[in-house]
Amino acid sequence: MLGKFFQKPNSEDNNRVPPGQHLAKGFPVLTYGATPKVSREEWEFSVWGLVKPKKWNWSDFMELPHNEFTADFHCVTRWSKLDVKWTGIKVTDFMKAIEVDSKATHIMEHCYGGYTTNIAMEDFLREENFFAFQLFGEPLSEEHGGPMRLVVPHLYAWKSAKWINGLEFLDHEELGFWERNGYHRRGEPFKEERFSGF
Repeated sequence: MLGKFFQKPNSEDNNRVPPGQHLAKGFPVLTYGATPKVSREEWEFSVWGLVKPKKWNWSDFMELPHNEFTADFHCVTRWSKLDVKWTGIKVTDFMKAIEVDSKATHIMEHCYGGYTTNIAMEDFLREENFFAFQLFGEPLSEEHGGPMRLVVPHLYAWKSAKWINGLEFLDHEELGFWERNGYHRRGEPFKEERFSGF
């Protein structure tokens, strides 16, 4: 299994691969439940809570600046993929389009299909985070979270919510789906924050 689908990192990549991880030869797809099927024409994105409410359709969202990103991707199920190439919109550019209350400390990511995951504002606002709509130059497929997903490279991939359609701004931490079911509240790969209590 290791040789066919995964490999051990070589010495050059050791500092980029968190403890306990193997390198994926492809790009595995892991999903809990059915894969939502949402066209770009149907897709909507909203913000609410401690923020001035706002809603976008696809063409509205695409008016935000586009950028190319290359980032490593780490799954809590112990695989990593290096140098993943995405096209998307920086979180920092997105934040310029909304008005957030200064009391907001946390965000709940909401997705088509009902998935949620929580993230602290300080983790969300990092310069390297982005909303992705292309993967390796192609429109983001449904299985990889298309038409839009959030990508947070410095945390385990369950924080990079697939099929994202909204952000709820909060003045406290609430736990999302996997966090309520035993995963770590933050999920930092190099600290191996896989499960709650560890």
